[in-house]
Amino acid sequence: MSDQGEPDRPVPAYSPFQRLARVHAAATATDAVIAVALAGSIFFSISPDAARNRIALYLALTMAPFAVVTPLIGPVIDRMPGGRRAMILVTNLGRLVVALLMIRHLDTLWLFPEAFALLVLQKSYAVAKSAVVPRYVPTESNLVQANSRLALISAVMSLVGAGIGAALAFLGSPALAAAAATIGYLVATAITFQLPRIPVARTRPTSTERTALRASAILLSASAMAVMRGAVGFVTFLLAFALRGGEEGLDVSAPGAAAGGAVASERGVDIVGDPGAPFWHYAVVVAVAGLAAFTGVQIAPILRRRLVEEMILLGSLAVALSTALLAAMTGGLMGMALLSGGVAISAAVGKLAFDSLVQRDAPDANHGRSFSRFEARFQIAWVVGAFAPVVLPIPARLGSGLVALVAAAALIFFILSRRRPATPGPRELG
Repeated sequence: MSDQGEPDRPVPAYSPFQRLARVHAAATATDAVIAVALAGSIFFSISPDAARNRIALYLALTMAPFAVVTPLIGPVIDRMPGGRRAMILVTNLGRLVVALLMIRHLDTLWLFPEAFALLVLQKSYAVAKSAVVPRYVPTESNLVQANSRLALISAVMSLVGAGIGAALAFLGSPALAAAAATIGYLVATAITFQLPRIPVARTRPTSTERTALRASAILLSASAMAVMRGAVGFVTFLLAFALRGGEEGLDVSAPGAAAGGAVASERGVDIVGDPGAPFWHYAVVVAVAGLAAFTGVQIAPILRRRLVEEMILLGSLAVALSTALLAAMTGGLMGMALLSGGVAISAAVGKLAFDSLVQRDAPDANHGRSFSRFEARFQIAWVVGAFAPVVLPIPARLGSGLVALVAAAALIFFILSRRRPATPGPRELG
């Protein structure tokens, strides 16, 4: 009995957020398993030039759901009880179906539409997850901690899933890893049914909410975050092509290269070109990115206790710039690892700082609706960033330099814009 004489309510075994965390753990681990299955399939076997047009088309298609869902369908789904939960359910169930199809198509061209259907579902899940987090935490003050915990789960479970997928692919085959992924998505789908059916936003956005979200600090931080998310998409496909493409042939411009090539040919050594980098190169780059994201999630709360959110975002851009410059100067596998790790840690720290800033500067906004819309825009930035290395054969070293150039421009713009008079917030307007 309580002090007021009312009967005590039973404490639920799992809070709504804990249930969402379990769904997220299962989904992110399984995404990593299926990524390893793709790495050992025809997806990384055919020539890069033969794949570019096909991949560019599917990347264009990935923008369609976000362009439609955010302004048109999104508000309706937000006001439906369980609308965003239904999106999480559909994305998990859809990935289960795609993984089942991949088991038989890992060595056929059908794998390409299936892989990018999986990509669309993964990005749509990220948008829906961002919308429900604020509704599943006890108070708004727990929001940043909740996002940090989900990011930590994502980093850890991605490493676990990659390890499981690699073991299955090496001991068995990529098809075995895809089969294991179907079990993972089945678990994620089953847990999704346990999520509460709560509307993200019962009403339309008010003028106060719209004004708060248009504050200069939020718009500037959103621009910085979009740059970092675009860099993640760019680096993902830049390194994917770099690690699967190999060298196009022997450079005979160096002294003695032609004679050496002739001798190698006589001995039966292939000098025409390397069909691709060793698989462990890909594993190293993915592992570095995962560890960097894990580190970013760990240090972000510590930084937030000592620095304001804008300075954390500034530091994230600076880290992306410095690591990209080092990668451009280093080159090779070390350079690619530096690039993937630097961009991963910058995006991880920056996202948590951005979430905290929105919570700080827009206290009257519906954060579930706001985060889902920002997340949709960031996903579009990811796709736009991925387009360049898909359409153009950019060497990894040059790509590192381009990342540094864009990060430098974003850093300068961020610093100069912060010196301008800030847009008044809703409290000042009132």
